[in-house]
Amino acid sequence: MANISAAMVKDLRDRTGLGMMECKKALKEAGGDIEKAIEELRKASGMKAAKKAGRTAAEGVVVVKVADDSSYAVAVEVNSETDFAARDEGFLAFANVVLDKAFADKATDVEALMAGELNDARDALVQKIGENIGVRRVFLVEGGVVGAYVHSNNKIAALVQLDGGNNETAKDIAMHVTAVNPQVVNKEDMPAEVVEKEKEIILAQPDMASKPAEIAEKMVTGRINKFLAENSLVEQAFVKNPDQKVGQVAKDAGATVTSFTRIEVGEGIEVEEVDFAAEVAAQLNG
Repeated sequence: MANISAAMVKDLRDRTGLGMMECKKALKEAGGDIEKAIEELRKASGMKAAKKAGRTAAEGVVVVKVADDSSYAVAVEVNSETDFAARDEGFLAFANVVLDKAFADKATDVEALMAGELNDARDALVQKIGENIGVRRVFLVEGGVVGAYVHSNNKIAALVQLDGGNNETAKDIAMHVTAVNPQVVNKEDMPAEVVEKEKEIILAQPDMASKPAEIAEKMVTGRINKFLAENSLVEQAFVKNPDQKVGQVAKDAGATVTSFTRIEVGEGIEVEEVDFAAEVAAQLNG
């Protein structure tokens, strides 16, 4: 049987909002596999999708620059070990120097971007701040009308590309993307495997068990359509005016949404949780 640690239970609680004992039981039944535990909990309770792991695992900033003619935009994620360092003036200045270089070169390759003087500047900043500093990702969106939005904490940003329309509309939709976090632009863009997995979860929920096949099929179709609408950008209620869908906002501006890119600092990075009390005790015992 897998060893279920307190950190694993906390992670599952943070991602699902469920009770400690329920999370511990689910992890035991899933053999310690947190993703499997979440899937089984969703089947059993109808719980909506859990938060993504590692959403805020690393510190740093996202910086963005848009061309004056809105023809392209670049976003760069620069990481630090602590939020304190990420607010340092020298760190922010370095991030913007990297952004200017990436913007000028329309760069997408981090290694090539950081060669030479920028790497020297990074090394000097590491020596000054005393933390590991890294440029993690660079995003380039080019063509059509491109707009961007950076949240006030500099940790979440979005780039939106329109066919037609104007920069202001693209920026407004980018703000919506940072707030609501859609998965795809249009319902048809949702990967087939994601839809099939959602169907499997819906069919396994308790209220489906006693339903005749034709009723169950209609219920599945309705819930899948709701899932697609909730996760497709153009089908979502616009954050600035919930009476309108995002697709209609674009249409009213003479545009259609081509693509979006949402960047959040540290997403997907796993950071080991340290029990400082245990660490100190171990050092004393040693």
